[in-house]
Amino acid sequence: MTDLSPDLPRDPRHDPVLREEVIAALAIAPGERHVDATFGAGGYTRAMLAAGAEVIACDRDPDAIAEGQALVAEADGKLMLIHGRFGEIDRLLAERGIDAVDGITFDIGVSSMQLDRDARGFSFQKDGPLDMRMAQEGETAAEWLNRADEAEIADVLYQYGDERQSRRVARAIVAARPLSRTGELATVIRKALRHPPGAPKDPATKSFQAIRIHINGELDELMEGLAAAERVLRPGGRLGSERRGPPPFSRRRARCAPARPKRRATRARAPRRCAARCAPQPRPGRPN
Repeated sequence: MTDLSPDLPRDPRHDPVLREEVIAALAIAPGERHVDATFGAGGYTRAMLAAGAEVIACDRDPDAIAEGQALVAEADGKLMLIHGRFGEIDRLLAERGIDAVDGITFDIGVSSMQLDRDARGFSFQKDGPLDMRMAQEGETAAEWLNRADEAEIADVLYQYGDERQSRRVARAIVAARPLSRTGELATVIRKALRHPPGAPKDPATKSFQAIRIHINGELDELMEGLAAAERVLRPGGRLGSERRGPPPFSRRRARCAPARPKRRATRARAPRRCAARCAPQPRPGRPN
């Protein structure tokens, strides 16, 4: 069993809540090869290295890759850092001559690095460009919100954010267009939901989550990542996972993925295949 004492190195920018539990579930033996499929600020990668693993880490965010180069140098040849999506981890490994690994870890959701930076446009608590792209390429949140019709926006808010007043919010967004800043969008949502200042939960939370999930294709990425993990884990391999933030995809979780408690460390098991098309389905007809 890996020693999970406070001696394991920590990065103050990203300290995974379930780090000890996930590393224990991975049962890393020195010399094993493990994948950190969502590198971020390197919280899990550091713990894997401290446990004696050789680590291949990937991230679709170019900022994470650039800032991770210092850790690559520090790891003295035991860390390979790859720019790419975890849904393609089997291809990324094969291109580097790796056909099997002993463990894979996913830390699902937006990272603290992304939330904390105004310019990335993920947070309703900070005013910045309405971007939300993890990979920093493709359509921005502003571009989608300014072109999508009201019904499409409402479906995304309902399916990915569990926003019961999705139509009301979508109408307000369309009426307020064009939108370009996170502060503008947050204000529109708060007014639409008649949120009194100082109330405990910001009503923009669900809508920002839903828009982020849609812009980044997070559900498709998750399903592809689980299938890729099944292909590259060697017999007896282990899968560890942690989820940041509110439970995603709640309206479609039963149809597209196994339901899981929030923040849970797991061992490897064959993921269920998604039989349904993983795109927002129109919500039941009901006025908001």
